[in-house]
Amino acid sequence: MHPDLHLVLKLQDLDQRIVKLDKEIAALPKHIAQIEKALDAHNRRLEADRAALAANQKERKQREGDIQLIQQKMSKIREQTLQAKTNEQYKAFTSEISHFEREVRKAEDRILELMGEAEPLEANVKKAEVALKAEKAQVGAEKKEARERTAVDQKAHAEATAERKDIAANVPPDTLALYNRARRKSQGGSGTSEVVEGRCVACFILLRPQLYQIIRANEKVLACENCSRVLYYNPPVSFETEMADRQVS
Repeated sequence: MHPDLHLVLKLQDLDQRIVKLDKEIAALPKHIAQIEKALDAHNRRLEADRAALAANQKERKQREGDIQLIQQKMSKIREQTLQAKTNEQYKAFTSEISHFEREVRKAEDRILELMGEAEPLEANVKKAEVALKAEKAQVGAEKKEARERTAVDQKAHAEATAERKDIAANVPPDTLALYNRARRKSQGGSGTSEVVEGRCVACFILLRPQLYQIIRANEKVLACENCSRVLYYNPPVSFETEMADRQVS
């Protein structure tokens, strides 16, 4: 293989590695943001359940306090009933007692409703607290792993970039420009393409027979006439493949 072509293929390998590292380095913060967003949503849901439970307990205490006040009033009225001098006074007192009794029953019914509502709220809060604790630990572990992975990727990226710079310095300017143009044209993709059975693997165009024969020799750095990628040829690894390739050519 032509030495310059060999260097270009090394560049391609490094560029692909650098692109992969770029994507991974960029993806890790996004992943962390996603799991933190999910954790925040679960935390808000837990706080909402806690607030609902607190409101439930507050109303229960208020209703229980209302019952105590009403019962105190009823006790006083019962004492007054014993001192009633007329039938009208007695009826008025008993009517007021009946009204307070109805208020007590309403408050007691509401307390029963609140107790029924509190059971699932308490269960949800306990379950969410356990789940949130485990999730926080998991998020912490993932963030630590992401930081460590990022550090490893950044080191690998710096090493690959430095190696690419060294290799690029040894590639003839015309060849390097040819390769870089091909990469730009492919929007950061591959700047090279293998030739298989007389076709450019990248764009599938059938090469001219004369060009194909030159490419097979791997003695010149040439580009695809269609996609502009630097072409190279990998010799067949078996006798059967070689024979099939000769028939095609």
